[in-house]
Amino acid sequence: MARVAVIGAGISGLATALMLGRRGHTVTCFEQDTRHAGADLNQDFFHWDRPRVPQANHPHSFLAPVRTVLRAETPDVYADLLARGAREYHDFDWFGEHPPHRAGDEDLVTLRTRRIVLEAALTAAVRRESSVAVRQGRRVRALTFGEGRPARVTGVRVGAETHQADLVVDASGRRSPVPGWLTAAGCRPPVVDSHRTGIAYLCRWYRLRADGPRDPGRVRTGSAAPFALAGVFPSDNDTFAVNLVLSTGDPTRGALTDPALFEAVARRFPATAAWLDLAPEPQTAVLAMAGLDNRWTSLVDDEGPVVTGLVNAGDSLVHTNPTLGHGVALGLRAAQYLAAHADRIAADPVGYHTWTAQALRPWFDAQVTADRGNEQRLTERAPSQDRRAAALAACAFDDPVVMRARARVRHLLQSADDAYGTDEVDRAVTDWLATHPDFSPAHDGPTRDQWDALIPA
Repeated sequence: MARVAVIGAGISGLATALMLGRRGHTVTCFEQDTRHAGADLNQDFFHWDRPRVPQANHPHSFLAPVRTVLRAETPDVYADLLARGAREYHDFDWFGEHPPHRAGDEDLVTLRTRRIVLEAALTAAVRRESSVAVRQGRRVRALTFGEGRPARVTGVRVGAETHQADLVVDASGRRSPVPGWLTAAGCRPPVVDSHRTGIAYLCRWYRLRADGPRDPGRVRTGSAAPFALAGVFPSDNDTFAVNLVLSTGDPTRGALTDPALFEAVARRFPATAAWLDLAPEPQTAVLAMAGLDNRWTSLVDDEGPVVTGLVNAGDSLVHTNPTLGHGVALGLRAAQYLAAHADRIAADPVGYHTWTAQALRPWFDAQVTADRGNEQRLTERAPSQDRRAAALAACAFDDPVVMRARARVRHLLQSADDAYGTDEVDRAVTDWLATHPDFSPAHDGPTRDQWDALIPA
């Protein structure tokens, strides 16, 4: 059994530490923040300033791998997550009555919850685990190295203390200092593939009134204009977020931080208007997030691992902009693999690097491609949408066959080419178009003139 040091106690760090500890490894998790997710979810979510985790108070929907991994590895965490208010939503719930079951349909479930709820459930479980120690307020300042080529990491340095480890896991997030430490120590540099998205997010949190309606009925959670997207994230404990997405170059972006203007614009989209019509109570100001990129950081190059005794996980390995919600799902999959193969990875990390390239990298590449298309569309430079492609998206909400394919892509279970490229889906789209002869690609959100009319000159 290995001695493992985990740098960072976010979701990926906590999950990795917990799964390793439950397999008998001795784990120490170092976290520079002195605060941890506790019993008061609202205080933690709305009033915890976390500049190193800019996504912490933005909306999340946890995809199928989050539920699958938690139920397999930490069923107590999953039960606690639900007890704290997280809700399951099956993609077929849209239809009211589910179609005849097929193998895999049971996985098409989104967890609707704020990120802090999962953090709190993981924190509570880690604190119950005798083989895991979390050292809060202890910032790792450096790595320690042994002999060999490539160099081997033998532990971490925290203040004046050196903590020896058979394996170090970098789970310190998208702003990880570890790549800089490696190059400063004379290692070959990690291979970084980074793509700036050019996309900005603005969101505001609300709570349904205790004496008011609970939901708007059968309404889609997303709407679109040619230059902006709007969406609703139903969440735990009667909270939900209204979210707007637009280009970072949009001249109106700064004005939308005004709550009244944000809400006036959001009411021009059917999806968000339906929830705002429930007269919810605002819980936050308008929260903005931009400067986002998609980044893959590999600790292996054409010569092999740049270092041994160290691997990266979570956002330190792969982080994507939040449009498709990949982050926590990919982080938990990496944690599960690390825990199951820790001794082998400690001896030689090649297998882990190979697995991440095969299992996780395709979803990173898909996000990069999707973001290029979104950036073009939001700046109104995209070509007109193909009629059949638009029909594929529209008919998913009428046809369970297409909804199943859509859900399998969304939940990281199947590539778009494989899910949509079947005769069954092709026939379903053809039949749908035959019954909708006047269908043409369109947006349900405002025109640019309608949008600009709401913005003060």
